[in-house]
Amino acid sequence: MTVEISDPPQPTSPENAFDPDAVAAFAAATLAREGVDADARLSIAFVDIERIAALNAEFMGKDGPTDVLSFPIEDATPLHPPRRVDGGPPLLLGDVVIAPDVVAANAIANGVAFEDELYLMVCHGVLHILGWDHQTEAEAVLMESREAEHLATVGRTRR
Repeated sequence: MTVEISDPPQPTSPENAFDPDAVAAFAAATLAREGVDADARLSIAFVDIERIAALNAEFMGKDGPTDVLSFPIEDATPLHPPRRVDGGPPLLLGDVVIAPDVVAANAIANGVAFEDELYLMVCHGVLHILGWDHQTEAEAVLMESREAEHLATVGRTRR
């Protein structure tokens, strides 16, 4: 599994620092637990508030910044990840885009540590890449349960 991490922006405070390698390892482990092929590739980009707001407007039709956006390349549904074509190139899953400053603000608002909120957003973005969603209450319950399972593997709890 290859998880490419863009250069994260400098944290606005020491409490918002994180280890990009640990984030990549968590994303890769999440993908593996979801049954994704071992040679799959995922990109995680960390961007500033202005960039995430522009992406949110362009692709989601929503004003203002958000914490995480996912741009899947392949079609997937929960528990049925995309598969590489036999003999084909490695599977390109898509891009997860995260705004650490928005994550930090949400962590404060939710009374959780920055890294707990960050790992939740990484997991949330990865699950969206794999077809999970939360448009209905039933979907939200299932997705949140799955997030809790993945976060528990690294000693984190879902808020």
